[in-house]
Parts: sequence; structure tokens; C-alpha cells
Amino acid sequence: MEKFVIQGGNRLTGEVSIGGAKNAVVAVIPATLLAKGRCVIRNIPNISDVSILLKMLSSMGASVSFLDKTTVEIDTTHIHNPTVPYDLARYLRASYYYLGALIGRCGRASVSMPGGCHFGVRPIDQHIKGFEALGATVSIDHGMINAKVEKHLMGSHIYFDVVSVGATINVMLAAVRAKGLTILENAAKEPHIVDLANFLNTMGADVRGAGTDVIKIHGVDIMRGADYTIIPDQIEAGTYMIAAAATGGDVLVKNVIPKHMESITNKLIQTGVEVEEFDESIRIRRRGPLSATTIKTMPHPGFPTDMQPQFTAMLTLAKGTSVVTEGVWDNRFRYVDELARMGANIQVDGKVAVVQGVETLTGAPVKATDLRAGAALMIAALTAKGTTEIEDIYHIERGYEDVVDKFRALGADIKRVETPNLEIPAAL
Repeated sequence: MEKFVIQGGNRLTGEVSIGGAKNAVVAVIPATLLAKGRCVIRNIPNISDVSILLKMLSSMGASVSFLDKTTVEIDTTHIHNPTVPYDLARYLRASYYYLGALIGRCGRASVSMPGGCHFGVRPIDQHIKGFEALGATVSIDHGMINAKVEKHLMGSHIYFDVVSVGATINVMLAAVRAKGLTILENAAKEPHIVDLANFLNTMGADVRGAGTDVIKIHGVDIMRGADYTIIPDQIEAGTYMIAAAATGGDVLVKNVIPKHMESITNKLIQTGVEVEEFDESIRIRRRGPLSATTIKTMPHPGFPTDMQPQFTAMLTLAKGTSVVTEGVWDNRFRYVDELARMGANIQVDGKVAVVQGVETLTGAPVKATDLRAGAALMIAALTAKGTTEIEDIYHIERGYEDVVDKFRALGADIKRVETPNLEIPAAL
């Protein structure tokens, strides 16, 4: 077991370079199955979710090798086993993207029910609805999701009952190999969906309208290998932007697409933070106090749910009362109890958190409850007086590459340390 130990109070300054988008790469890696050939994926983030997805590919018979730290070569020519076992799938939600890719490639798939962060019920009914509309038969047996196509996938008109990033991606992966036209309505519009569509088109697919709520896909018989570069990570960039603002710092965040950051930068400006945009970078600087604000998470282009915990951590230090409404997931405020250990004043009622700003936070032992909650605790720790120890950091390392080194380079006092396994005495 390991933990982060952070001595708070240092103002972050300098430059940080953002890696490839986690939410894009976890879709692009399964998509390589659709081409019987070699794909080279660049700007791969060095995170545990990527490692697990690549292990899944290897277990199915793919050849996987890194050309350098951020470039992987994947050859799926000899796939022989369209199954993703439980011992790998339980670690991350994105394992279910192999369903769509395997249905498109093999006409059958068997994937364990996915794991990942636990912050509310996240059903896969919209995924199954889409697969069945394309002609697949889907069942859940003994914790495995099994899908099979008797003849071939057929294009269909599919309306998603709710906006779902996961369902949009999964059905896209299957539909590119269906015969005829598939129309996805009420589709999600996030940047990583556009990135996946661009990758699929590079492989020979015909996907149009990604980034809007209607996506049209003309199925193709053959897809080829491709050389592709993943977009920068919107959420990693936003996390460092908020960390800079929370500590009263001055940080240039490099390798970003400013257009993708607009919902975050607009809210930072409302809190009194200076934001300066360049072609591929954003400078964050705060010279005065933070002002309270109101945020509500929504599907893109609204404020992203994956930035809500980090922004809330910053608002604990803003003057006045802020209101944070979670409009996407249930139970995403579990981390609030951990912030309260540090002196935060937050009251939660269902999907709404009322944040009363305090003068300072204080260091305390806390636990990361999920990936973005862990990032929020890091931001709080960087601002706090004294020492904070964050346990269960495996959550954080699912989505942030080289996080200790990047924060150190900005002036943070942070280190990773081993924690002893405590022996629990036997009951009398």
C-alpha cells in the first residue's frame, strides 16, 4: 500500500504539460480491434487504466508493444478469444467498450460487468438497447455480459433515452461494421467522442456528426490499421488549472485545446481567477481572494461532472456561499466527508452541496473515494496548513500520469510513501 504525503501552503508556479486524454484513449484502445492489422497510438497517458486495457487486448491474442513512453503499437490480426475476464474488467468502467468493438469485429463478445469508480448507479441499459437495435442478442449470465449476432449487424435508428457517453461510444464501435446506415439521436457530444470518431474514420469508417447530438454512421466491410495521436486531457488540464487557482499560483498549462476548456475557464473567471489563453496553452494566475459561485454539472458543453469534486475543493476557500449541483451522477459527493476532516464547511442535500467558504483548511489523514475525488483531496491538501496523508491513491493513478513529479515541478511538497500493513488483532 502507498499514500501521498503533502505538506500544504506552497504556491504553485511554473509550467505543466498535459498528457493524452484518458476518456479518449480508453475508447480508442478497444477500437483497434475493428482493424485486422497494426495501429500506432501516440500521446498515450501513463496511467493504470491504459495498462489494464492493454492487458485485456493481450489476453485476447493481440500483440502489444511500446515504441516509446507515449506511443504504443497494437496488432489485432490474431485475435482468438472475444472474452474480457472478471479479474481485469473489475478494475475499470471502460472495459465495457470491448463489447461494442468485439461485436463489430467478431459478431460475439463476453465481457464481465465493469468496475471503476463507485459514485452512483450507472446502468448499461442504453448500451444493450443500442446493440439489440443493431441485431445482437444480449444476456447477462453469472456476472458476464454476453452478446451474439446470428448473421450480421444491421444499421438502425437509435434514440438514447438519456445522454450517455458510454452508450454513444459503445454503439458507435459496433455500428461502424453494421450493414447500412445507423443514426444515433440524443448522442453525447464530449471531445473524446469526436476523437474516437476521428480515429474510426482514419481506419476507414464513415462517421459523421460527432460532436453534435445526431451521429450518422455508414457501415463498412473493411477497416485498416492507422497511426493516430490522442487529444490532450481536458480533465487533467482542468485539475492543474484549479490547483493553481486554489493555491494562489501562476501556472502555464501546456498542450491543451483551449476550446475544450471553456466551461471550466468561464467558472474560474467568475471566482476572480485570471485566465490567459494561447494557441495550445492556458495561463492561470490568482492575485486576489476567491469569490463564491454556482456550478451545475451537465453533459458537454456544460460544466463536466469529472471536474466537480476539484472545483468544490477550491470553493471551500472562496469568500461567501457557493452552490454546487451535480446534474449527471447520483452520490458523487461522497468525498465531502473527507474534506470535512480538513475543516471544510459543506452541507449536502441529495444532488446539491452548499459550500460555505472558510479561511483555511488543515492537514488530516484522508482517503480517495474515487478518481476525481482523489484529485480534489490533493488540491485541498496543497492549500492546507500542515500535513495531509491521502490513502487509496490507486484511484488517482487511474487517471493522472506522473502526478507527483508534475506537482513537484510546480513547487508542491508532495511524496509517495509506503504504508505498513496493519495487523488486525483476532477477536477475543
